[in-house]
Amino acid sequence: MSILPQLAFLLIFGLAGFILAKRIKFLKRNILLGKDEARNDRSSERWKTILLVAFGQQKMFKRIVPAFLHLLIYVGFVVINLEVLEFILDGVLGTHRLFAPALGSFYTVAMNIFEFLAFAVLISCVAFLIRRNVMKVDRFVKPEMKGWPTLDANLILVIECILMMAILKMNAADQILASRGVEHYTLLGPLFFSGLLHPIFENFSDGFLIFIERGAWWFHIVGILAFAIYVTYSKHLHIFLAFPNTWYSNLKPKGEINNMPEVTNEVNMMLGIPVENPAEPPAEIGRFGAKDINDLSWINVLNAYSCTECGRCTSECPANQTGKKLSPRKIMMDVRDRAEEVGKSLDAGGPGLEDGKSLLGDYISKEEINACTTCNACVEACPVNIDPLSIILQLRRYVAMEESGTPAQWNAMFQNMETSFSPWKFSPSDRFNWAEKVKEEEMK
Repeated sequence: MSILPQLAFLLIFGLAGFILAKRIKFLKRNILLGKDEARNDRSSERWKTILLVAFGQQKMFKRIVPAFLHLLIYVGFVVINLEVLEFILDGVLGTHRLFAPALGSFYTVAMNIFEFLAFAVLISCVAFLIRRNVMKVDRFVKPEMKGWPTLDANLILVIECILMMAILKMNAADQILASRGVEHYTLLGPLFFSGLLHPIFENFSDGFLIFIERGAWWFHIVGILAFAIYVTYSKHLHIFLAFPNTWYSNLKPKGEINNMPEVTNEVNMMLGIPVENPAEPPAEIGRFGAKDINDLSWINVLNAYSCTECGRCTSECPANQTGKKLSPRKIMMDVRDRAEEVGKSLDAGGPGLEDGKSLLGDYISKEEINACTTCNACVEACPVNIDPLSIILQLRRYVAMEESGTPAQWNAMFQNMETSFSPWKFSPSDRFNWAEKVKEEEMK
């Protein structure tokens, strides 16, 4: 038997591995452009979050129909990859259905399960294509989804459909060849879904069926390798990053805003409050808030690369619902796009972060971040625990503390909070006078 197919397989597999490793290195460097942040506390709670949110897709089921379809794709992706393991071993060893002799009748059961999941993935992908392109669900047609984001989503769905059809066609041709006693092919028990294709293939010659079976096998394995590379350029990178992203979830109560240590220490010293473990003053004064991705934490950038672009955050955002320019999904897409731009510049020997651009201004406008009500609806809605609000608040801090660029009415509110401890300009002692007036009105 010729070893050329094995050599070709090893060459393709090695090339795909090289490209994938290079891309992973690029992504890691981009994510680490953000500032260091330690978030490994409460490990038992973090493991629980991974199990419920990443593996269990707990937050997806707030919308039952898409959640069920997504679950079928998710389970199919995980389980069918067990069959891909056999593909890889067959490619390396030059065998065919390596596990069939050892597993016996259970192999047929397993193949029927794989085929059922392949068919379920096919139906789910078609349903998602209809939702996006025929029904035009509102969250999929927002301004930030024009162009590549929509094409990317459709490409993945179409590719998955083709890959699932390749499995069914391969199995149908394989079993017809096995029933004819063609060498190299193993006869299994009945396979339901690929069996539906037998009437189409049974009149073909052995040579043509071998061409279909081998073509489908090569198409599937090369397609899987190409898919693994493609997703690193796609919003479908969340397939892999959802797990570390949920591990690094913000476990603090929603609505709790992180204080800036530099400001907190200054205020405490002004009030005569002892400062515990005062930090050494930095050689260079740091930036308040965030203007570019290097001012954000690496977890913020990881969040951006983990974004599924599903739009649940934007569809739940009250500012977006009332026609404001803010879209939490766009915020995350902008952070990822800026990280990609800086990374490509660095790889080309360019200026990187010193290219005259910044996240705030060139990607995200003040109008967008000022529209945020800090309600945390976007954080609650995200199926993989992304936190757009953290990024918005850091950008707003930069505008307020570095540029003094907040709207005039905001400055009046800040001054009232500083002097009267409330947004309204009256004495704290008069704060509850309105309640007395309400009681008086009720007594009348």
